[in-house]
Amino acid sequence: MSLKERIEQELKDAILEKNENRRNAIRLLLTALKVKEKEFRRIPDELEIQQVIASQIKQRRDSVEQFTQAGRQDLARKEEEEILVLQKFMPEALEPEELQKLVDEVIAEVGARSVKEMGKVMKALMPRVGGRADGKRVNEIVRARLES
Repeated sequence: MSLKERIEQELKDAILEKNENRRNAIRLLLTALKVKEKEFRRIPDELEIQQVIASQIKQRRDSVEQFTQAGRQDLARKEEEEILVLQKFMPEALEPEELQKLVDEVIAEVGARSVKEMGKVMKALMPRVGGRADGKRVNEIVRARLES
């Protein structure tokens, strides 16, 4: 079963269970996927679907932060629940040691020696990470490695 089929099946299950929050999160995800499909003029592949899911999760994390600052814990909690729903569709996250090792390998392959070459490292690294780690976290690790 493809990732998109799995998402569609989860939507059906959420509707049958009358789970509004889960249903809404999955519907918003499917809408974002349809927008990407029109943008690409083809059906997105698994990696592109994972990137859409990752961007949806990032949007919700930003919303949680804003709602928390505004004192709206009820809305922040709703967004956190949606994050958990979306994370079920993502591949298993990389362990910190695995991520460090991957960063070191790519830095060696690219031959980067300074922070100025960070763009080359990130360009080669992010497809390998494939949504299994937060881009901001990857960026921090690469920057720390290149500064040392």
